[in-house]
Amino acid sequence: MEKLASTGGNNPATRTFGPRDEMPAEYWESVANDPRLDAEAPGRSNRTLRLSEISRHLLRVSCGRCGRIVEIQKVDAARFYGPDAVWKDVGQRLLDNTCQQRTGRYEEDGCWPRFE
Repeated sequence: MEKLASTGGNNPATRTFGPRDEMPAEYWESVANDPRLDAEAPGRSNRTLRLSEISRHLLRVSCGRCGRIVEIQKVDAARFYGPDAVWKDVGQRLLDNTCQQRTGRYEEDGCWPRFE
């Protein structure tokens, strides 16, 4: 406290930003230049990609309802469904082919896919 009182409060104050303030250009520049943007995030889903665009060789989809996990190699998936098939559709088919949760009601039938 004595040190602060001796300087007379002449320390330059750092400005804090509120929710309605514009972010400085330096912030947006650092966000755009972040190298992690180019890397694939570990939790990010590749479900909208075609099989030929996925870099991993082992594909996994799990059911959020029954907890079942289905794995398939990308080569086999491309052979069965074609290299231009969308991973979301392939994963849904893989779960539906072996689904144990059949109720007969359209809204509740089948597995709930989670793509890993």
